[in-house]
Amino acid sequence: MPVSPVMLDKRKNLDFRAGDTVRVFIKIEEKGKTRLQLFEGLVLTRKHGAEPGATFTVRRVTGGIGVEKIFPLYSPIIDKIEVTKRAKARRAKLYYIREKAAKAIRKKLRSTAVTATMFDESEKEEIIEQAEVEKSEVEKPEEQEAKEEETPHTASN
Repeated sequence: MPVSPVMLDKRKNLDFRAGDTVRVFIKIEEKGKTRLQLFEGLVLTRKHGAEPGATFTVRRVTGGIGVEKIFPLYSPIIDKIEVTKRAKARRAKLYYIREKAAKAIRKKLRSTAVTATMFDESEKEEIIEQAEVEKSEVEKPEEQEAKEEETPHTASN
């Protein structure tokens, strides 16, 4: 892969920090073609400031699975970095987000598992029948109102 020059001044002056949501556009070469791949997520850390070895870590959760990538700030593979949302973090490193996200995901999985095994097949059929009966009862008064509207009302004065 050819090394392309990185705009050092732009990357050095990028203003993003832990807690911000960023979009990182990565150049990927497949079958002789170059395309851009988007990686959007929360910045957990930014290390070593603006020096040549500076890195930043971005985390995103896709399909209940957390994915973290560590990007070198001056990597020629990175096409551009966009800050989509700013957030005020009271820490420089947000490693605790990993645990919080995992616990929240576990709670969600527990609640879906409980509701999925809550009913037997016979109970499901009874619930469906009750819903159909209630639906037909709702439709009957509407039909009666329609018949009343069709009959002409005579005014008795």
